[in-house]
Amino acid sequence: MSQVGHYYQADGTYEVGREKVREYARAVQDYHPSHWDEDAAAELGYSGLVAPLTFVSIPAMAANRTLFENVVVGYDMFVQTEQVFEQYKPIVAGDRLITDVELSGVRRIGGKDLITVTNTFTDRNGDVVHVMHTTVVGITGDEVDPEIARAVENVMVHGVDILARGRTVENVASASAESTPRRPEGELRFSVEGAARVPSTGVSFDDLTVGVELPIRDATVSRGDLVNYSGVSGDANPIHWDDRVARLASLPDVIAHGMLTMGLGAGFVSAWSGDPGAVTRYGVRLSNYTVVESRMGGQIEYSGRVKSLDPATRSAVVAIVAKSAGRKIFGLATANVQFR
Repeated sequence: MSQVGHYYQADGTYEVGREKVREYARAVQDYHPSHWDEDAAAELGYSGLVAPLTFVSIPAMAANRTLFENVVVGYDMFVQTEQVFEQYKPIVAGDRLITDVELSGVRRIGGKDLITVTNTFTDRNGDVVHVMHTTVVGITGDEVDPEIARAVENVMVHGVDILARGRTVENVASASAESTPRRPEGELRFSVEGAARVPSTGVSFDDLTVGVELPIRDATVSRGDLVNYSGVSGDANPIHWDDRVARLASLPDVIAHGMLTMGLGAGFVSAWSGDPGAVTRYGVRLSNYTVVESRMGGQIEYSGRVKSLDPATRSAVVAIVAKSAGRKIFGLATANVQFR
């Protein structure tokens, strides 16, 4: 695909609001005090409420629409498969973020295109505070019920075109590699303040050993939770709230957002470490989904253990397991956590 490397910067800035932080924390069921109480956040050294790790998916969702509606086209559906969050400085209420969008990779595996988009978030000083890599599978042809386009059109939020109808690969194939807008030259400047921060974890690195297990967390998500997350995050895909569209997409029922299950997982880790800003990297490869029935909802069990320790950086790699209905929904998930 000649458009690999396609780059643009989203218009304007995204201001992180205090109430939006609380809304998102509620949507991912993360009740760490630093997301809710300014005094609790201040005790950990923050200037405002701390945004949950996966919060950046909100400005990314809005910024990426142009890419998926005008550049990455010709697919009938996208399925999220992998997500990586790199946190260089915790985001707090009052921050103003500039969001960059780059089509950073396309690779073909097993007859399917895996498309990776990289979002880089910088603050008002021009320092990179967060980078997010999203990989989706582009699906076309016989794998998609032709009725799904009509069903989506009838229930979709106005002004959102998740199938990029009316635009095909041929419409944009004439864009050569030379004419594709590229990231301006120059090295990115990562937050020095974030690198110098000492996490206020409730656990000391000196007390950790390889194999230590995190307390298990059982989470329940209802249809109401899915609708709420859709509204808060901006992810309007109807497979998360409309039974008919979900079944036309060859799903057994409505399923939870992959990003919602990741948000629950991030909260699972920060509840153990004591400081949401202690995670420097969080990567998840999705292997299955959580079915959310209309009556019983969906259940997810999170467990984890310390996989490795690095004395030089006083950090640990935590392996995370998430299961729903007896199936692993995370094929591979790890969090890199720094400790005091």
